[in-house]
Amino acid sequence: MANEYVTLEELKRQFSLEADDDSRDEDLNRARASASRSIDKTTGRRFWLDPVPVQRTFNPRGRIVREDDGDLFLIDDVGSAAGLVVEIGAGASWSAVTGFETSPDNALADGKPVTGLLQPLGTWGTVTSRLRVTAQFGWPAVPDDIHEAALIQASRLYKRKDSPEGIIGSAEWGVRNLSRRDPDVWALIEPYIIPGF
Repeated sequence: MANEYVTLEELKRQFSLEADDDSRDEDLNRARASASRSIDKTTGRRFWLDPVPVQRTFNPRGRIVREDDGDLFLIDDVGSAAGLVVEIGAGASWSAVTGFETSPDNALADGKPVTGLLQPLGTWGTVTSRLRVTAQFGWPAVPDDIHEAALIQASRLYKRKDSPEGIIGSAEWGVRNLSRRDPDVWALIEPYIIPGF
């Protein structure tokens, strides 16, 4: 398991389990992995950073936004400027692009990812051209909201084994059905959902 947004130790503290008690580790790890990946699927993005730059190719169709100050090419989240290389072309013919600006302004300084590349007062070429980006994709760091949502959701998933068929009982509230979606988790992750996803 890798790239979970909550640690095993944090989840154990949530249930007041001793750190050296490993009898529930398998279930806890499964819950935290499922919680993290469900956040990725719901938001349409991932909040962990590639350890090294990787290469991705983007089709311009539906990814170019015409702005007053140039064309903005929308890309997957980039969490670090280290090793960022942008090329344009197709097939075996690629040429380096210079003079582009990252967008939004100051994203990395604010702990947010770069989501677009602006060609100031210019265009990104023809419809048949592709954009090849080499970068560390993801977020610079896991946002606090995502961490908290993963902790809540992992706790909920772990306790799910005690609520067969989605029914949970409590001396205080009686028997009730579990809601389909946790409102607190949803409130925490909703601002991070990619628009239109």
